[in-house]
Amino acid sequence: MKDVLTFRLYTRVARLGSFSAAARESGLAQSQVSRMVAELEAALGARLLTRTTRAVVPTEAGLEFLARMEPILAAIEDAENSVRETGELRGVLRLAMPSTMATRVVLPRLSAFTERHPSLRVEVMLDDRWQDMVREAVDVGIRVGSLPDSSGTARLIGKMYRVVVAAPGYLRKHGVPDTPEDLARHRVVGGPAGAHASSWRFERDGKVALAEVRPHVSTNDTAGALAAAVSGLGVASTTSWACRAEIESGALVHLLPEWRMAELPVHAYFPMGRATRLAARAFVDFLADELKSQSLDFIVSM
Repeated sequence: MKDVLTFRLYTRVARLGSFSAAARESGLAQSQVSRMVAELEAALGARLLTRTTRAVVPTEAGLEFLARMEPILAAIEDAENSVRETGELRGVLRLAMPSTMATRVVLPRLSAFTERHPSLRVEVMLDDRWQDMVREAVDVGIRVGSLPDSSGTARLIGKMYRVVVAAPGYLRKHGVPDTPEDLARHRVVGGPAGAHASSWRFERDGKVALAEVRPHVSTNDTAGALAAAVSGLGVASTTSWACRAEIESGALVHLLPEWRMAELPVHAYFPMGRATRLAARAFVDFLADELKSQSLDFIVSM
């Protein structure tokens, strides 16, 4: 059987979908990477990759081997990191989170973490939907809202609240709502958090009000919902941090500011449970500290 380097090269080719990309990452020649993976397939007696002129895709056997091999390699990396005196982390850290949270909260602050660990490669998967994080070998997922039942573990790193916004042009044409009930006569843009909601809940001074809504335009992406609202398609409800730049620039107006909508928990989800890697926990510690120290409309729970 081949050594650890060969296994690592295979996982990188499978994840990157490219021999050349894996070669550049490892500092080896593409021909050398291709030969080592081919020798691995020969030793296993199974084809792990389907090679075409356009892409390199794992076969069914390759996916199974990938799913079983990545936790082993991650454990080896953790063992190495645990005894490294400098405290510097190495290997690959795979993160998953909603696209808007990544672009507006996490990625702008990630450089401080990567500078601390220059040998650690970070891969960020952007998706507003809940992925199969075990199958995708995700080390930690950042998720807003309630978590589905799962065998993984989670850490509450903060809370945020939702707001209702609309473009100035839309409000000039359709009027500004004075109460939550007024929203029933407005056009609504539905996003990932509320595309299927039949009502929005508001609270003020102990009073609860429900706004009956039916989206006229819906999208499964927060950035898409914000773009629709900015263009004047209707009123949207999103998280306070997601639309902060648009509110500050005047592209969107915060409606009913005296009313508070529901708080949403922000979790760091570890799909591997107790087997979570050191790099994943170090990243979550870093992110929690960042959220605590920055004014991001977060109510941090530590």
